[in-house]
Amino acid sequence: MRTILFLATNLAVITTFGFFLNLILPALGIQVGNTVGLLIFCALFGVGGSFISLMMSKRLALMSVRGKVIEQPRNATEQWVMSTVERLARQAELPMPEVAIFDSPAINAFATGASKDNSLVAISTGLLNAMNQDEAEAVLAHEVSHIANGDMVTMALIQGVLNTFVMFFARIVASIVDNALRGDEEGGGLGFFAYLAVVWVAEIVFGLLASIVAMWFSRQREYRADSGAGELVGNHKMIAALQRLKTSQPSQLEGQLTAFGIIGKPSDLFASHPNLDDRINALRNR
Repeated sequence: MRTILFLATNLAVITTFGFFLNLILPALGIQVGNTVGLLIFCALFGVGGSFISLMMSKRLALMSVRGKVIEQPRNATEQWVMSTVERLARQAELPMPEVAIFDSPAINAFATGASKDNSLVAISTGLLNAMNQDEAEAVLAHEVSHIANGDMVTMALIQGVLNTFVMFFARIVASIVDNALRGDEEGGGLGFFAYLAVVWVAEIVFGLLASIVAMWFSRQREYRADSGAGELVGNHKMIAALQRLKTSQPSQLEGQLTAFGIIGKPSDLFASHPNLDDRINALRNR
C-alpha cells in the first residue's frame, strides 16, 4: 500500500501539471513537432514541480503525520532526541536540523527538507517506545546521513527529470496516434478531449516505468545512509536497529514520506527500500 500511495502521488503531480501544459502550449503556439520547445516546457513543469514539492516537503510532512517540532524539550525523551540529533549533526558537519516527534505506533522515522540548511528529522513515538537508546540513535544517524548525502535534493532532481520525459514522450505518443488516425485527410484524428485521454494514459504507463528508476535510486541511497550511520555510531548499532525492524509492523507513512521512511519491503522493482537482510549483510561486509 505504501508503494501504491507513493506512485499515485507522483502520477497525480504529472497528470495535473500535464493538463495545464496542454492548455499553455497551444496558447504559445508550440506544437509537438517543435521538440525543443516541447522539451523545455516539459522540463519547466517536471523539474519545477518536483522542486516546488521539495520546498513544501517539511510542512507537508509534519501535516501528514501531525508531528510537532520540538522548540523546547518538555521531558527527558525529547531532551535525549534533541541532544542526540545535535551531536550527530555536529559529527556530520551539518547545521542543526529541526527535530519533531509524531504520535504513531509504527516504528519509523524520516528526514526531509529543501537543503542541508533547511532540514527536518522526525521520529515516531512507536520507535522511541520499541527501541533501546543505541538502536534509536542508529536510526537518527541514518536520517542525519540522508541529509548529509543530500538525498532529498537529489531525489527531487531525479524525479523532476523523469517527470520531464514522462510528459514529453506522452505527448509524442499522442501526436503519433493523432497523425495515424488523420492520415492524409484534413480534419479527423483525435479531438481535443480524446488527445488528452491518450496523453493521460501514456503518462500513467511512462510514469510507472519511471518509478522503477526512482525506486532503484531510493534503494541505493538507503545503503548509503546505513553506511553513513555506521560511520557515525558504529555498524553494530545500525545492524541492531535493522534487526529490530524485522520484528516490527509495516510502516503507515503515506505518500512521498515513504521515500524517507526506514522500514523496507521485499526487494522488487517498485520497492523503495532494500530487503532488511540485504541491508544487514551490506553493513556486515563493509
